[in-house]
Amino acid sequence: MNLSMAYSPCPNDTSMFHEVATGLLSRSGYDVSVHLHDVETLNRFALEATYDITKISFYAYLLVRHHYHLLNAGAALGFGCGPLLVSRTPRLPADISRCRIAVPGELTTAHLLLQLWAPQAENKIFVPYHRVMELLSSGEADCGILIHESRFVYQQAELTCITDLGQWWEQETGQPIPLGCIVARKSFGTKVTVEFENLLRQAIVRSRLHPDEAAKYVHDHAQEIDESVIKKHIAMFVTDFSVDLGETGHKAIAVLESMARKAGVIQ
Repeated sequence: MNLSMAYSPCPNDTSMFHEVATGLLSRSGYDVSVHLHDVETLNRFALEATYDITKISFYAYLLVRHHYHLLNAGAALGFGCGPLLVSRTPRLPADISRCRIAVPGELTTAHLLLQLWAPQAENKIFVPYHRVMELLSSGEADCGILIHESRFVYQQAELTCITDLGQWWEQETGQPIPLGCIVARKSFGTKVTVEFENLLRQAIVRSRLHPDEAAKYVHDHAQEIDESVIKKHIAMFVTDFSVDLGETGHKAIAVLESMARKAGVIQ
């Protein structure tokens, strides 16, 4: 069976998908084509149902559930891992409505959290996540939202954190923050979906036990090549929830949807 599979080049995704992409699926009878894109590109492709199995933001998932099924394995969901709103100079949250904000994609959970936290913030510049610090450095943006590897290195760029949106979420809801997930076409039916989910879960468990096996694959695609940054990234975003969302994970997703609907962000 032919499968198109897509995920981001970020260390958490490449570490989890390494074994699946390089042999586990083919050994199980699947012919796989692998595609790597930044998360916002993946979100946009998901609107068109481009790939059979894909990583997307939970915000995007709320918009594409009619043709994609959420997998219980592979999610980025947890505590202390939310997006950071930063700036070149100290600012108060009350200043945000007057700021030009660099946002790492319109369909990212980072943008959804910004809309929930500061609905009055309207001057947004949507760019790929790796360009947010570039816009801050050039002065094209007053503040920006950092995700992925960028959240570990912003202080080196002399940026100041205004608000930790994940921390805000946790204080408001008491839930872990749902950032990204893996989805599969509903047209596959239960058999293929369950089999892939189980294979991915096996791969994630092994990647956590034997991280060195995926090291080269992870390094080849990472935006930041510092070993300590890569390790921090994987440790933060590949968690027990990545192995299985469980009841807690699904409750957090339901809370995110409820808040988004109440705020009028989704219908």
